[in-house]
Amino acid sequence: MKNRDEVDSELLVFFIDASIYIFQAHFSPYIVCSNEKGEDLSALFGFTQFLIQLIRRIQPRFIAVAHDESLFTGFRHKLSPDYKSNRELPDENLGMQLAGCFEVSSLLGMSTFSSKVYEADDIIGTLATKIRSSTPNTSIQILTKDKDLAQLLTTEQDCLWDFSANKRRYSDDILNEFGVSPNQFSDYLGLVGDAVDCISGVSGVGPVKAKILLKEFGSLEGIYRNIDEVSKLTIRGSLNLMNTLRENKEAAFLSKSLATIACNVDDENESFTSISLNKLSLRGIDRSAFSLFLNKYKFRESDKKRLQSMITDLNRQNTQD
Repeated sequence: MKNRDEVDSELLVFFIDASIYIFQAHFSPYIVCSNEKGEDLSALFGFTQFLIQLIRRIQPRFIAVAHDESLFTGFRHKLSPDYKSNRELPDENLGMQLAGCFEVSSLLGMSTFSSKVYEADDIIGTLATKIRSSTPNTSIQILTKDKDLAQLLTTEQDCLWDFSANKRRYSDDILNEFGVSPNQFSDYLGLVGDAVDCISGVSGVGPVKAKILLKEFGSLEGIYRNIDEVSKLTIRGSLNLMNTLRENKEAAFLSKSLATIACNVDDENESFTSISLNKLSLRGIDRSAFSLFLNKYKFRESDKKRLQSMITDLNRQNTQD
């Protein structure tokens, strides 16, 4: 088996969880940008900078960007109306910037996807699964801060990469941090829940008990197949834990369903379901189209020059390489 330093760049695919970096720019006190009318453009400006810096740094051969468009229209909301009920729809200004972020991802030469039914996680999961089925030995690096995407780490070379912190988390890092392997992560969330996404889990089951249960029984299904054995575990309150699990079986499996990334979406209406590796090749940047984009969103002249200068530097680097 290859170690982490032996990743074949010809079989390495980068996936960007766009929302993380859009909202990081939106809320950053260090990124301030407004258009000619004085309307905020910080999210769009910061995200565009991030993408250009990323391309320059890693010079990827294969890369894709997944955007979230299914805030209240996704299939999980049909499973549970409480799912992500703590979120709010973007206002008009932010909605405009989100549209621009989707547009600029493509203008910078990256394959770009979104869906009103499936989330960015599902897009990345399905792309990775389909590419691996047609091109074995492919490795993935997912640019995100979202722990849920740990489910997609299936080889020693796969990782989650928090770009701004320059921190990569591999399968063994997930095991050390959470006490469960990546393929148990949806089971883990089925038990402990996820307050960020309004996933309840099983009341009274925290990370410590969840780790013990999954170490002993392997999965949520394994726990419930052996539910009587839970009371025999050498942990405090094992009898109460068994009863709690019995009483919350429906919540546990619903929580797991909500937390599980859809990796085999097969829908002809979704563009990300019929993709081969070559279709994720990084394309060249059309500078004239990029200039039109900057004019369309009415960037101030100083910000236009800054972004265009970054593109010039990127093209110069590519020419030298």
